[in-house]
Amino acid sequence: MSILERYIAGTLIKGWFTVLLVLGTVFGLIALIQELDKTQGDYGVPQVIYFTLLSLPQQLLDLMPVIALLGTIVAIANLDKANELTIIRSAGVHLATVLKAIILPTLVLMALLWVCLEYVSGPAFQTAQLMKSATRNDHPDRIPNGGVWSKFDNRYIHLSKLRDGKEPGDIRLYQFDDSGELVQAVSAVTAQIEQRRWNFNTTRTKTNQNGEMVTALKKSLAIDNLWSVKELPTLSLPSQSMRLSVLYEYAQYLREQGQPYEIYLLAFWQRITLPFAVAAMILLATPVSTSLGSGRDAGLGKNIAIGAVIGIFFFLGTQISHAVGQLMGLNFLLITLAPIAVIAVVALLLLARLRW
Repeated sequence: MSILERYIAGTLIKGWFTVLLVLGTVFGLIALIQELDKTQGDYGVPQVIYFTLLSLPQQLLDLMPVIALLGTIVAIANLDKANELTIIRSAGVHLATVLKAIILPTLVLMALLWVCLEYVSGPAFQTAQLMKSATRNDHPDRIPNGGVWSKFDNRYIHLSKLRDGKEPGDIRLYQFDDSGELVQAVSAVTAQIEQRRWNFNTTRTKTNQNGEMVTALKKSLAIDNLWSVKELPTLSLPSQSMRLSVLYEYAQYLREQGQPYEIYLLAFWQRITLPFAVAAMILLATPVSTSLGSGRDAGLGKNIAIGAVIGIFFFLGTQISHAVGQLMGLNFLLITLAPIAVIAVVALLLLARLRW
């Protein structure tokens, strides 16, 4: 990279970081104030602060398209304020050179976002939720809302407890035949997991033998095709707590079991395409802020206000696209890429018409 390209890239990164810091502080304080009303038991002020800090990365990732948009506008506005854009134009620097200086840090940002989605935000949010559950509830091992159910063919399983996010407890399993008659009922205190095979411990079974339920006690019983260890911590937590890889695997597992999977698969595609949304917003902000900055009366506040309006319309358009796409039964990848493609096309058209 040339000195000019490094300077533009550095200014762009400073703009992103400034907006990230401002919005992170604002949303962090709002979340902290809201969470202070939920103190209970051992869940006091230190735990609230810890919970807020661990939850903040997930919040900021959701805001990254807007952060990237506003950060780019701030960066280009700062260049224009010091007449540096005018000097760059007058020096005969081609627009392609400026775009190259913007694209390179954008690619780095996209890579960092994918890393955060897989290794940072999900695990941090999961840790925060588990800590909150453990400190607020008298029975932290018990799964809220009556536990969770799973179905595979004619088999139903219910899980009531989850110790340390990885050891299931208070398990009930019911096996029916094709006519709907109960064939076997199994209850177990705990279970050890090997991939998707569960080895039930301290098991009581009731088996239908000639119309009569016969009870038997067993030390152990192995049953295949249940939740994996990676999926267990997510059963009582929202999809935001899942890594990208776990989210996709869990969606496919639910699909194979004939259970509702759409919300998880859509969440996966929303998150994995997030860096592309960020890149599209940066691309759009470049011609928009450059055009706005060319006027004599252009100001930073005006540019940020326009950027905020664009961000709001993008958010609303995304939500509408997802809702309509689900109602029409469209492909989830198409649903998530459609708003991003619209932004990218508009950005390219504006760049083509930009007077440089």
